[in-house]
Amino acid sequence: MANTKSAKKAVRQITRRTAANKARRSHMRTSVRRVEEAIASGNKEAAQAALREAEPTMARTAQKGLLHSRTASRKVSRLAKRISAMGT
Repeated sequence: MANTKSAKKAVRQITRRTAANKARRSHMRTSVRRVEEAIASGNKEAAQAALREAEPTMARTAQKGLLHSRTASRKVSRLAKRISAMGT
């Protein structure tokens, strides 16, 4: 348990940041899952629309430090590649 005033404040800040990070990570994973579900269903238009919504979410997640920027870029690239490989 935190004893000093600064340690107590740090605990409060960590708790607040953890909650925000958890929400951001969850939102990002959900958006990626929607893209993957659209790809699995074979609907190219829906997959493209889902990717258009997921891409800024992933970029924001990387900008906030939850995901490395290259990791986010790689994930977006791979999803886009899978969508472009789909038939019309």
